[in-house]
Amino acid sequence: MNSQSAEPAAPKVGPVPQGMRTVTPHLICAGAAAAIEFYKKAFNALEEVRMPGPGGKLMHAQIRIGDSAVMLVDESPERGVFAPQPGKGSPVWIHLYVADVDACVAQAVAAGAVVTMPPTDMFWGDRYSQLHDPFGHHWSVATHIREVTPDEMRQAMKQMGG
Repeated sequence: MNSQSAEPAAPKVGPVPQGMRTVTPHLICAGAAAAIEFYKKAFNALEEVRMPGPGGKLMHAQIRIGDSAVMLVDESPERGVFAPQPGKGSPVWIHLYVADVDACVAQAVAAGAVVTMPPTDMFWGDRYSQLHDPFGHHWSVATHIREVTPDEMRQAMKQMGG
């Protein structure tokens, strides 16, 4: 008879941590601490984690906008981690759905964002706008206002010459 007791099984860990989504933006910023403050003012972000490293640069931070996490880090050229340059921007857009796109855009502009496309009712069923933030990141902001079928979208694109 074996007198060894069995170790309890470790709890099963899922592949995505609780409260996270499958895809999570991770923004590199020149001044991540200032970016966090901007996102709080512009998009009502909640700060969840802030891990400063040597010299005060943020090695990792996490905010939550609505139900989604966004990670941030300070740029670190010595490690090959570069932020987009304000005015030149990034080839990536972050899309944000909100309850009131007009109010969100006004709030973001008051915080320092620049509107590149004012809120407009779009053929795909969203009221949609585009912004650039002071840290070189592009945002599209929308409120879904009506359901549109794929056929209706194709017809609208045809009428636009698309």
